[in-house]
Amino acid sequence: MQKTNKYYWWFQIGGWLSIALIQVLVTVLWSKVDEQFFVALGLQILVGIFATHLFRIFIRRSGWLDLPVEKALPRLALGILLVCLLDTAIRISLNDWLGLSGTNKKIIFSTRFLLVTVQNGLFIIPWTLIYYFFHYIEKSRKQQLDTLKLEALVKELELKTIKSHINPHFIFNALNSIRALIDENPLRARTAITELSNILRSSMQTEKQETVFFEKELNIVKDYLALEHIRFEDRLNVQYEIAENTLMQPIPPMMLQTLVENAIKHGISKQVHGGTVTIVSRMKNRYHQVVIRNTGRLDKSGNEDGFGLISTRNRLHLLFGENANFNIREINGNMVEAIVHIPLS
Repeated sequence: MQKTNKYYWWFQIGGWLSIALIQVLVTVLWSKVDEQFFVALGLQILVGIFATHLFRIFIRRSGWLDLPVEKALPRLALGILLVCLLDTAIRISLNDWLGLSGTNKKIIFSTRFLLVTVQNGLFIIPWTLIYYFFHYIEKSRKQQLDTLKLEALVKELELKTIKSHINPHFIFNALNSIRALIDENPLRARTAITELSNILRSSMQTEKQETVFFEKELNIVKDYLALEHIRFEDRLNVQYEIAENTLMQPIPPMMLQTLVENAIKHGISKQVHGGTVTIVSRMKNRYHQVVIRNTGRLDKSGNEDGFGLISTRNRLHLLFGENANFNIREINGNMVEAIVHIPLS
């Protein structure tokens, strides 16, 4: 941001000084220049810098740089008109106050106002187009770069993702649990095999998809928690707070699985009496908010550096932009809360 601002001021000041130099050269060729001419020219440049910089602030705060071209251009056209009128009003007022108008005062005010406005338009229209399309090209390049980064991340972490979510330790525990159920509860054992099969199939498909519906991801997590419940029995309590209007929202595949697995591994498994995992999905302030809350303490020695948490943050930013975010924190002394915010499209 600081580098962009530095370039902006170089172009801003350099551009207006170039306009001043051109006007000086043209005036010298056709007439004489005096002190009043240079003072009036200096005011024109200062007011021009002030008006266009004010316009830039408004463009950025209004989010026009993020709009498609067909929606941004009509707004920019209206903005250019208003900036030209503002520039004209300031320049004429200052020139009259300083007595720099000279023979121009003999011209009807409306004609004079129109002439100065047209002159401003010759400078402010190119300024606006250059500023907007510079950022439009930069935005396109950033999107292309983010796409390449995402593709590289998927390829680089493809094997790690499968190992992370379907690791041998989890499969070993699941198979042991199923084996214990074969004689005791054959029907539950068959169901557990189906749940494990669903998880394996979902993991193998993650490399082919950038996002999945939240409902699909939630069903896989329910299978995962059902298998873990066989192992933990009464030590694992699961609660769901799922808003219906979030089921069809897109999320990165296996993201919810990653966070729930971390809740089990770093939270429930370390509690003598177990605990509760709560999964919340709701709409909040134009965001899809996903919360995973579990009994336990935040491992401040390195839990934040785990592959699952790092990949979650990276994937969110690459898929949904900088407005998407992920945080994990400790609350109420013995509870850990992971919160994901995904902006609605």
